[in-house]
Amino acid sequence: MLLVVSRFQVLSDEQWALIEDLLPARTGRPGRRFSDARAMVEGIIYRYRCGIAWRDVPAVFGSWQTMWTWHRRMAGDGTWDIVLQLLLTRADAAGLVDWSVSVDSTIARAHQHATNISRSTGGWVALHGSTSRAA
Repeated sequence: MLLVVSRFQVLSDEQWALIEDLLPARTGRPGRRFSDARAMVEGIIYRYRCGIAWRDVPAVFGSWQTMWTWHRRMAGDGTWDIVLQLLLTRADAAGLVDWSVSVDSTIARAHQHATNISRSTGGWVALHGSTSRAA
């Protein structure tokens, strides 16, 4: 048996089987042609994995506009949240998730107005003191 794997195949068949039932399916209603759900999801994953713009997603996944629409709708209706919860639950049950968290406070910057240091800005006195210099 010859197994051909494309560089654009993002999900294995086992991974796809985990989430396939959670994704939009054909409704049977007339209208636009239904896009291949696996191609759409793999295109979305490919886009985020590569860090590219939607327009730069390879055409092998389908229309980038359709992919963007799928992603937007699934984010809006909570589908991605359900998929994430399922995958996290399974990974945690298998002992694959380490729940320890580390935060580096050196990158948490505060806006200059968030400090408690008072400083003299000149105010009313400095403003009126400058009128003699202006003349």
